[in-house]
Amino acid sequence: MAPRSAEVSRKTKETEISVSVHVDGAGRSEMATGVGFFDHMLDQLSRHSLIDMKVTAKGDLHIDDHHTVEDCGIALGQALSRALGDRRGIMRYASIDLAMDETLTRAAIDVSGRPFLVWNVNFSAPKIGTFDTELVREFFQALAQNAGITLHVTNHYGANNHHIAETCFKAVARALRMALESDPRQPDAVPSTKGSLKG
Repeated sequence: MAPRSAEVSRKTKETEISVSVHVDGAGRSEMATGVGFFDHMLDQLSRHSLIDMKVTAKGDLHIDDHHTVEDCGIALGQALSRALGDRRGIMRYASIDLAMDETLTRAAIDVSGRPFLVWNVNFSAPKIGTFDTELVREFFQALAQNAGITLHVTNHYGANNHHIAETCFKAVARALRMALESDPRQPDAVPSTKGSLKG
């Protein structure tokens, strides 16, 4: 399998973002978005997917974190899509129930080329520290749309909002890791009866 790596730069009037990914990595991460909690979540995404990720962002944080978080999702999704190419030889599907203390969250993924997000996650407070909890969904919406993946995330239960957010990132990471693994039984095949996973 050819190296699955890509870099994306994105610049708007609101943000300036650079992203690099190496799908077959070791979960090494360098995060500098200016949003501490988000950096922590991106570290989890990299570490548990084993995708090496580097994300640097300069955004209009004097307004709020929204543009920075969403645009990082866009750039990461674009980088993943480029790195995967025609998605040949991947397992494609994966799901996991991930536990963290009192919290249980499920993520299911189809690396289909057809972007879709189903989000069944509720937070009991609008903030985790200074971070808007609604931005967790915004990130995954941007990631799914731009990576071309179908993503379902369901929080079964949980009391601590930090844990709920973290299990979302860890569960998606673990599902990505499984879905993007090489299929030893068909390493050269596109896993679709259509012969294409480009949407």
